[in-house]
Amino acid sequence: MSLHHFLKTVFVAMLFAGALVQAATDTSAATEARSTADHSKFSALAGPFDSGPAVTKACLSCHTEASRQIHQTQHWKWEYKNPKTGQLLGKKHVVNNFCTSVRSNEAACNSCHIGYGWKDDTFDFASEENVDCLACHDATGKYKKPSGFAGNPVAKDTEFPPGSGKIIRGINLAEIAQKVGATKRTTCGSCHFNGGGGDGVKHGDLDTSLEAPDKELDVHMDVDGNNFSCSTCHKTEGHQVPGSRYAPTAQDKAPAHLRGKADTSNPATCQSCHGQAPHKVALVNDHTNKLACQTCHIPAYARGGQPTKMTWDWSTAGKLDKDGKFQTLRDENDYDTYMTIKGDFKWAENVTPEYVWFNGTVNYTLMGDKIEKANEPIQINRFEGSAADGKSMIWPVKVFRGKQQYDPVNKSLVITHLAGNDDTAYWKNLNWVKAVEVGMAKGGVKFSGQVDFIETESIWPITHMVAPKDKALGCADCHVSNGRLEKVDGIYMPGRGRDHAPWLEIGGWLLAALTLLGVTGHGLIRTLTRKN
Repeated sequence: MSLHHFLKTVFVAMLFAGALVQAATDTSAATEARSTADHSKFSALAGPFDSGPAVTKACLSCHTEASRQIHQTQHWKWEYKNPKTGQLLGKKHVVNNFCTSVRSNEAACNSCHIGYGWKDDTFDFASEENVDCLACHDATGKYKKPSGFAGNPVAKDTEFPPGSGKIIRGINLAEIAQKVGATKRTTCGSCHFNGGGGDGVKHGDLDTSLEAPDKELDVHMDVDGNNFSCSTCHKTEGHQVPGSRYAPTAQDKAPAHLRGKADTSNPATCQSCHGQAPHKVALVNDHTNKLACQTCHIPAYARGGQPTKMTWDWSTAGKLDKDGKFQTLRDENDYDTYMTIKGDFKWAENVTPEYVWFNGTVNYTLMGDKIEKANEPIQINRFEGSAADGKSMIWPVKVFRGKQQYDPVNKSLVITHLAGNDDTAYWKNLNWVKAVEVGMAKGGVKFSGQVDFIETESIWPITHMVAPKDKALGCADCHVSNGRLEKVDGIYMPGRGRDHAPWLEIGGWLLAALTLLGVTGHGLIRTLTRKN
């Protein structure tokens, strides 16, 4: 081999090795956002910091527009006015059938607000330093905002509640600030996985099993595959995160998004990546006219090993143990089934969704809306839609069933002061009338002085935990008697017991018989005339 040939061979080998390294680097970069700045080198973040706002003040010295962008978001306002229904929604206003209401419980609930110090109506929403940068950009996993501190982190060891002897350990805010990065599943999940009071409680398709899922659990978030973060789909601009449970996109008829092209449609829909005809079989694509992709591709939720709560009965709360103390009862898997301060629960795993027509409009039962026990269960949020409106798709949903406090005289849902170290908080005194009286007063709502309980339902769309295509639903899952869509009105489905029509079946068999007779006769004629 000549020297020239040898050097050429070595050079090609080096290029090939370099390509492999670059490919590995590109793959890593695709799954983990890389910062162009080492925040540990910024003197502004050297600390020490004694509070969250002090950290934000340092962040704003470079990221000058960040807080003002945050101020425009639903994550910050916890408020949204639905242009279709005119309802004023958001966590500030709705009543749910989990912990019922943020109002009067701000110091506890607002651990998941992206701000500092929201404990009552005096919170300054215009303050730039009240914005919590670390809640979304912590990369250490050490950032915590304990319940009861109105969204503030604890920077030094603190006894809480005062006089209890219990110590909450302070965290090093400077260390956390120096290691900030892009949002991750764990940062989004710190709130969204734990909504409703614990891991997997609320949504059913969002829990800590999605922090590092395999392909069977979620084909998009699979850590050994696509490894999507939340922001891969919920593509954010100016801190505005697309995707809303108050006004979801039920039907997306837009084409797939093209990079660099101006696009006003929701980037978090399936169609934004997969387009309108993602299947190789035309008949399957025809189903996408009426079926949300999630209907077939999420066969079950809460299937990552973490169950979800399906029912919550507040009416049984208040029972003490034999020693007169608060109690928590647990099942064989250590999940709470009864708590003195909350009542009875039922959990479930691998849950088959329920299915509804949905056109994107959600109507809520709000404070002050008149409700009647005769109409139980009361729909906390009602998904609008029908087979005939031309805008609806069949969606998989989790229906959460509860029994919660209401005013039987004024016939309305109520605000209950649950959390706090004061004598009016239900979790302290177990007195419903006291707790509701304070909650209603803080909400500026009339209260009769009487508390009863009423059955309610809330609906949550199922859109995470997308299974691999070989685990998607097949024809027989729906086109059988008592199949998946048995309870969905407005459609005729051959094979469904409810759609049994004798005249149609007889006509179908006659048509099949005539077809068979025609084929047989044609074959017989061809055989008899073969020699000619």
